Amino acid sequence: MTFTQAQFDYLRSQRLCRLATVGADGRPHVVPTSFRVNDDGTVDIGGHDFAKRKKWRDVGHNAWVSLVVDDVLPPWRPRFVEIRGQAERRETGGTDLGPGFDPEHFHIIVEKVSSFGIDG
Repeated sequence: MTFTQAQFDYLRSQRLCRLATVGADGRPHVVPTSFRVNDDGTVDIGGHDFAKRKKWRDVGHNAWVSLVVDDVLPPWRPRFVEIRGQAERRETGGTDLGPGFDPEHFHIIVEKVSSFGIDG
């Protein structure tokens, strides 16, 4: 999946997303987290104690994830990019995502992108 240039620029300007995973019990779980959009159109998510978190366990049961990056410009101009795809749990490479981050991280293969207020 390819981002439009406007979507890519917007994602690169933001630091926080909301990541949704599905637990082993089938229930959704949403948490705010940092992310990185890569030049090849994939997304990486990591953090501190990452392999100990519920989201790590969730992706072990079900690789489908969704994330939303959004904001609101004044006076009331909401913008967002929603990304859906499958997360690969990776054991190495996460330390490149941020200071003190663990090596474990998600590498998300993007399958669907939708946005609002981004492409003019």
